[in-house]
Amino acid sequence: MSVLNVEKPAFMAEEDIAIFEDAVGKFFDEHAPESTVAKWRKNHCVDRDMWTKAGEAGLLGLSTPEQYGGAGGDYRHEVVLMEQLGKKGVDGFGASLHNAIVMPYIVHYGTEEQKRRWLPRMATGELVSAIAMTEPGAGSDLQGIKTTAKKAGNQYVLNGSKTFITNGQTANLICVVAKTDPAGGARGTSLIFVETDGAEGFERGRNLDKLGQEAQDTSELFFNDVKVPTENLLGTDEGQGFFQLMSQLPQERLNIAVQGMATIERALELTIAYVKDRKAFGKAILDFQNTQFVLAECKTEATVAKVFVNHCIGQHLEGKLDAATASMAKYWVSDLENKIVDRCLQLFGGYGFMNEYPIARMYKDSRIQRIYGGTNEIMKLLIARTL
Repeated sequence: MSVLNVEKPAFMAEEDIAIFEDAVGKFFDEHAPESTVAKWRKNHCVDRDMWTKAGEAGLLGLSTPEQYGGAGGDYRHEVVLMEQLGKKGVDGFGASLHNAIVMPYIVHYGTEEQKRRWLPRMATGELVSAIAMTEPGAGSDLQGIKTTAKKAGNQYVLNGSKTFITNGQTANLICVVAKTDPAGGARGTSLIFVETDGAEGFERGRNLDKLGQEAQDTSELFFNDVKVPTENLLGTDEGQGFFQLMSQLPQERLNIAVQGMATIERALELTIAYVKDRKAFGKAILDFQNTQFVLAECKTEATVAKVFVNHCIGQHLEGKLDAATASMAKYWVSDLENKIVDRCLQLFGGYGFMNEYPIARMYKDSRIQRIYGGTNEIMKLLIARTL
């Protein structure tokens, strides 16, 4: 039961969704208990067999059609997975990127041959995916990328470097954003899938040392004359990459809002339990008026955010979520996430600064939410264009 007491919208309250939510929670309780997640953080990488276990449990390809090996669900199932990852504290497991970002590119834009070649193996966990957009010199400005893919006969030759790539040490199917026509601007960008097993010239760089999200293998990737078959171009025509990316970004940004909301709810749940139990000056921390006021404010703001996120999910399910509203959800919820987690940490006092406490890890992990998926400053620019 959420501390927010926000009634689930009808589309999330259906019996099969509730059953699925319970099953996902039990899966993470069994396969990603706190001790296992602590090991992932220490190793800076989720165990490879976690992907296989998730595939066997039917948690990969949730919204991918059954004919391609997926579960045949919809975005509601992806929401449940993201919420359970957050509420159970399963740090670092990049299944939502695999499921709700990379696989939809193939479903929406891939050829029939591409769908049948990649999606079933992604659903089992044989293939773990990543999307390589960001470069050392190009972040939110996707048109500024320098990686090139030059056609040579029936192959593309890829050259360039990428950084901050989620699942970077593990992924063996990488969607690379590259210039097929460097002079073509937005129309010169294409998405090319690289199957990395045995790919000559492909190198994984550092597993990056980050402020937070220690369990996630966020990495540098290098492409040095990597030869890729032309049939690995997503779709049938070059130059569609930028438009493919733009059409899928609303879902990516809504994902970030959903993940932020899960963190907010967990932070409040943990903090309320702590201030009820912890004593100071002879009474529970919760009995102090300051604590009550802080948590009242946090609960109010979180409730407003939850209602808005639910609204956005409903709009997305109906195909009505526009880019500006998705940008509002991404920037506002991620800002609020950082604010509420910070205020909750303060109520833990010195213990809030200790990494052994989940609130400390949530504080560190939340900071990136305001940066990836397009910085919050970029979100405001996108919203401003609609004024």
